[in-house]
Amino acid sequence: MNKLKFFITVLTSLMFATGSAHAADQKRPNILFAFADDWGRYASIFAAVDGAGSINDVIKTPNIDRVAREGVLFRRAYVNAPSCTPCRSSLLSGQYFWRTGRAAILQGAVWDSKIPSFPLLLNDAGYHIGQTYKVWSPGTPNDAPFGGEKFAYEKAGGKFNNFSENCTQMVKKGQPLADAKAELYRDVTGNFEGFLADRKPDQPFCYWFGPTNVHRAWERGSGKALWGIEPDSLKGKLPKFLPDVPEVREDIADYFGEIQAFDHAIGLLLKTLEEIGELDNTLVAVSGDHGPPGFTHGKCNLYDFGTNVTLAIRGAGTRGGRVLDDFVGLPDLAPTFLEIAGVKPPDVMTARSLVPVLRSEKSGQVDDTRSFALTGRERHVEDAREGFLPYPQRAIRTKEFLYIVNFEPDRWPMGSPRTLGTAAEPSAEAFATNTRVSLADMDASPTKAWLIKHRDEPEWKPFYDLAFAKRPREQLFVIADDPHQLRNVVADPKFEAVRAELNAKLMSELTRTNDPRVTGDQQFFELPPMAGPLAQPRGKKKAD
Repeated sequence: MNKLKFFITVLTSLMFATGSAHAADQKRPNILFAFADDWGRYASIFAAVDGAGSINDVIKTPNIDRVAREGVLFRRAYVNAPSCTPCRSSLLSGQYFWRTGRAAILQGAVWDSKIPSFPLLLNDAGYHIGQTYKVWSPGTPNDAPFGGEKFAYEKAGGKFNNFSENCTQMVKKGQPLADAKAELYRDVTGNFEGFLADRKPDQPFCYWFGPTNVHRAWERGSGKALWGIEPDSLKGKLPKFLPDVPEVREDIADYFGEIQAFDHAIGLLLKTLEEIGELDNTLVAVSGDHGPPGFTHGKCNLYDFGTNVTLAIRGAGTRGGRVLDDFVGLPDLAPTFLEIAGVKPPDVMTARSLVPVLRSEKSGQVDDTRSFALTGRERHVEDAREGFLPYPQRAIRTKEFLYIVNFEPDRWPMGSPRTLGTAAEPSAEAFATNTRVSLADMDASPTKAWLIKHRDEPEWKPFYDLAFAKRPREQLFVIADDPHQLRNVVADPKFEAVRAELNAKLMSELTRTNDPRVTGDQQFFELPPMAGPLAQPRGKKKAD
């Protein structure tokens, strides 16, 4: 018996050693994550997915489309918060944003180094990690969740981040348009090549490409001037909450132009990977941190226009050529990247890896348990409302419904309408260029200026109210009948059972994940960011 035990022990040890050696011989996949500021669900591939008449008929994104065609396109990908820093905090940590402490807000945010972040976990596992441009805005290089300046690769320059402004200025100075664009693209390839040059032979890598060009401001008229996007081609295709007028159509066209610049940059990154023979061994993920800035229902709103974003993933075992209907949250990317790299996600992560979905052969709904997404927000611009108060919201989105709880309905959702209707009311130009003059949780934009200018006209007042008026405590929208979420049916008795069910489901998940807003600790979010647990150290302030 002793000899038999010894034989089994030796055999088991040999099998383990052989398996370990085989695993060591296998090349771990690289990870390329292209993550654009303020980019929602806009890519030309969605024109085919959504059907004729889609706003995506107008935009051209061949490289994003390639990633989606060769990989997986998610129709129902949602950010956890439609504001830069809390969204990125949730993504980096693989947790709901309300679990990230002082990283759950924009201005005043400080990263808690005790929270695991997927890039630093990959670094600990032997990956060469690096970032270009924006990953997580506030804080210092020593407390950033991607390791700060130590892993930044930007020596080739940052002009790409102000693409439309810089390109327009170069053209005005006599530079041909193609040459001006090429000069800006050299930033993209140069920074990526600098990152690749620093890795050890055969070392796997994780690279975060985070340009800010899709974030405002943009050069007005640049969509047509630089990309040939005719604003009038959008006529009749705008979401129903936006006035279909020339100024708004031009604003959307300029937004699309910045997305097309981002798309071209993705093509350059893919080409570089092909040239070094690494594309097939790289998981490529492409997404954005929330919906469009400076538009009704967009950034800082829990409607789909603010929370539903593009997500396309290819490579590293992904079964391509599929469009999926599973509800996924961007925090799911953290455990996904870790699992792809062979790293066990920490137990503290509330998100779930997408690897089983990526490697399935099914289209449509793959995992029946992925039937909803949770979103929320607290504060964006710190002084958008008097007393530095937030606008707390949580929502649950299912296939059939969107249910929103506005915890403080007496507050202004987009910030206080300071000075409106007084002798001190700012000019239209101020509303187009200076976010903070009033209604500060909507970015300055020509669209915002137009809405405010026409707010008292009977034809356009409903559009102004959709953007800026106070909202009831609860909102319920029936997606099939109301895809743009315009008609709140929460008071309709025939939907009371639905409302109660969604409320219970939402509150149960918030309680399970220790959301301070529902566990009795809501004062944590109510305190100004300059005092109490959200206190902002000097020198930490940075705008989204």
